[in-house]
Amino acid sequence: MAAPLDLDQLQSFCAIADCGSFTEAARRVNKTQSAVSMQIKRLEERLGHSLLTRDGRSVSLTHHGEVLYERARKMLRTNAEILDHFSDDDLAGSIRFGVPDDYAVRLLPVILSSFQRTHPKIVVDVSCMASEHLLEGMRAGRYDLIVFTQGTEQNFGELFRTEKMFWVASHGGRALQSQPIAIASGPQYCIWRKEAMDALDRAGADYRIAYTSSNATAISSAVLSDLAIGFLPESALQPGMRVVSEDMGLPHLADAQIALMRASHAYGGIYDALANHIVQSMGNIDHAQDTEAAE
Repeated sequence: MAAPLDLDQLQSFCAIADCGSFTEAARRVNKTQSAVSMQIKRLEERLGHSLLTRDGRSVSLTHHGEVLYERARKMLRTNAEILDHFSDDDLAGSIRFGVPDDYAVRLLPVILSSFQRTHPKIVVDVSCMASEHLLEGMRAGRYDLIVFTQGTEQNFGELFRTEKMFWVASHGGRALQSQPIAIASGPQYCIWRKEAMDALDRAGADYRIAYTSSNATAISSAVLSDLAIGFLPESALQPGMRVVSEDMGLPHLADAQIALMRASHAYGGIYDALANHIVQSMGNIDHAQDTEAAE
């Protein structure tokens, strides 16, 4: 019977895959660079395949490395769950958490305030910025856990929610009647902007990007002030906004996919506590909305 794989080697391998650097990975796992290099050498010898491609200072996964990465993550998660099951320690520590500001105004007060009440020994340091910047920060080691909008090139995120995207305007406003239609949007790298512009172009709509900001509050303010219309996922809708139906001449928008991404060490314990709370709380918001609609 073959001996099991070394979890410590898998942890170092995943850290390298996350950041693309032996030096940074060594810092994350508290080892010397030479020790991490030896771990990867032994892991490659054990599996009989090259797992990483080195090109100057950058490191990327080979095909076999990609296959291993997903499975190694599952093993690290299972290991953390087993340790949690047999641990009597109170949950305590700090988490570096990132969330797109599209959700921050409505969700942060609800989700994080209730989490702090139920887990007073866990300190959550929050950063709010665009998904693209959060993903860059995760790669650079600045976060333990992020919520992000999943795009076509984002791998290894844990998709936990799909929401309808809506065109929105100010109640009683006239921005929808402007010619061309004035639109408030995120910057060019925003996945929602790309999808909305593609939909408008396919429909032959006459529009202009009147307001651009990476700050969701600024975009919502432009909509609420009747300076432009916008597009938002269901959980980011705010009082004073009205959903514009498709029979007003605007095209259907693709659903928003919302995912969690963890650093390779961020399994079990305090990290699962926050991740599970976020997923459950988002579901509770849906239930509350359904109840309000039925009343």
